[in-house]
Amino acid sequence: MKLNYGFRDPALAQLALTHRSIGKPNNERLEFLGDALLGVIVAEMLYEAHPKSNEGELSRLRAQLVNGQALAVVARDLELGDDLKLGAGELKTGGFRRDSILADAFEALLAAIYLDSGFDACRRVVRELFGERIVALRRSSKDAKTRLQEHLQGGGWPLPQYELTASHGEDHAKTFDVSCSISEPLPLSAEASGVSRRAAEQDAAETVLGQLLEQQRKP
Repeated sequence: MKLNYGFRDPALAQLALTHRSIGKPNNERLEFLGDALLGVIVAEMLYEAHPKSNEGELSRLRAQLVNGQALAVVARDLELGDDLKLGAGELKTGGFRRDSILADAFEALLAAIYLDSGFDACRRVVRELFGERIVALRRSSKDAKTRLQEHLQGGGWPLPQYELTASHGEDHAKTFDVSCSISEPLPLSAEASGVSRRAAEQDAAETVLGQLLEQQRKP
């Protein structure tokens, strides 16, 4: 196990890695506690990293970080599967590779750290493991207009031009038609419609960026 933490009570670590297929005691209660601890600490990290995001956006980002599949990736990075204690049936069916088992064991391990050394120790481990993941998530969550602008700026090319070409409907239910165009490194343009000018600009920018990246990938 590649965990940057040394247990004062090794029995807690062993319990955290003991699946219910072994019988009792197992890691189910620790998993319950670890799930709550992880949620709080990741929420704190996202709150710091995304000062302009609303509650819904923060909740969506947290869900991307702490779902079972994502936690299983963390568990594999720590090589938890090598130390899991599984019953005969789970061993035969490859339980040490199963996402749900790995994710639960990881959460249980966080609870074991908390019980062994307190909240600050648990928080340090989580922040160490999730810091780069949150940075990567922050980059990938940038909107299309920002990504297109940064891509063009990185190449030293002119910024995109947006133009409102038309609007339709009553004031309370308008639809906006917008074009997005670039002159370099390739002349490209796209049009999109949306319930707001910003939404239409985002969709048009997404199309132009996709076209540009596709052209640049060609030999």
